[in-house]
Formats: sequence, C-alpha cells, structure tokens
Amino acid sequence: MATPYFTQATLDFLRQLSDNNNREWFQDNKQRYEEQVRTPALALIEDIAPALQLISPRFRAIPKKVGGSLMRVYRDTRFGKDKTPYKTNIGIQFRHEAGKDVHAPGYYLHIEPNEFFLGVGIWRPDSTALGKIRDRISEKGNQWLAARDDPEFSRTYTLSGESLINAPRGFAKNHPQVEDLKRKDFIAICELSRDDMLSPDLIKDTVERFDRATPYMHFLCKALQVGFD
Repeated sequence: MATPYFTQATLDFLRQLSDNNNREWFQDNKQRYEEQVRTPALALIEDIAPALQLISPRFRAIPKKVGGSLMRVYRDTRFGKDKTPYKTNIGIQFRHEAGKDVHAPGYYLHIEPNEFFLGVGIWRPDSTALGKIRDRISEKGNQWLAARDDPEFSRTYTLSGESLINAPRGFAKNHPQVEDLKRKDFIAICELSRDDMLSPDLIKDTVERFDRATPYMHFLCKALQVGFD
C-alpha cells in the first residue's frame, strides 16, 4: 500500500514552530524539519511532475531545496510588522515556465495545521499582467464566462483574493463583467481536509483537481500571451 507524503508528525512540527517561532528552536529542530517537512515535500514535487506535464507542459515541478517549487521557510521580515523568522506552513507552487516568482500563473498546494487548500491562477499580478487579463475579460466576455463558470471548475473552486471598490480606470461601472474586472487577484481556491492532506492518494487527487481548472488556466495564459498547450 502506498504511504502518505505528509503525516501527523508534519502537522505537529508546523504547529510547534508556530508556538516557538524563533531561531534557537528551529536550529534545535532542524533535523525534524528536514525529515518531516522538506524531504516529503521534495518527494511530492518530484513525483507529481509527470502528471502535471500531462495537464500542461508549460508548468514546472522543480524538486530543489532552494529556487524550486518548494517555497522557502524563511520569511522576509524587512517591511512588515511581523518579525517572526519562519513561515509556519508548507507552500508548494508549480509556476509557469515564463514566470520567475510567486506572481506568475501557477498551481499551488498549501499545508498548515488548520488550513489545507489548492490554489490556481495568478496572485497579485503586476500592472501590465493585470491590464492584459482585464482587457481580455472585457473583449472576450463569453470566453471568460465559459472558463469561470465551467461546471467542473466552479464545482471545485471558489474565486478569491482582493478587489477594487470601484471599476478600474478605463472600464465602465456598468460593464457586464465589472465585478471580475475589479479583481486584483485572479486566484481560485479549493479547500481540502486534513484527511486529504495525509492521504496516500494526495498526488492523484491533487492532479485531478488541478485538471478541473484547465479552462480557467487556459484563459489566463491566453490573456498573458504565454503558452498553455
């Protein structure tokens, strides 16, 4: 029988890190981080790669400790008020080949003791990318609605993220897609359970759910003028 990638020990480590978010504790428990977090995460990234390529060959599953699909555990504390040094979740992003950071189109897996979800789309695109997406929604409204309201996609995912209060500059406030044009994020979330996360079928179930987002991801890639197929 297949064994799960993540176990209760993984969640226990993350919970304890949240309670002891300091360098001394992390250094004392770094071997646990390697064994219970980073090693299984890198194994999942390596094993999911072939199936992800079948959805789209343009997205990358890179099992590297640094600079790959596994997001770093160290927080950037330079600008925010929160100065705790470590992230208390596992974040795995499969980015588009054209993207260089978290703001690129991608597929995402989030693991936290009390929050598990999949994400698809693009989080906080820059002004150029955001303009391209809004323009395509405005010009290809029927295609956007077909992607957004695709039965498999809409049954699995919920659009999320921040929005403007008013219509963005250049778009009428009574535009038929004005609520979507107000979006600053074009991400969609699929909530998971603890059982999902600890299941030996995590990869199979994740790929199946990622595949249901194909119409949505295809639309965003088309808007950004990058390949999907």
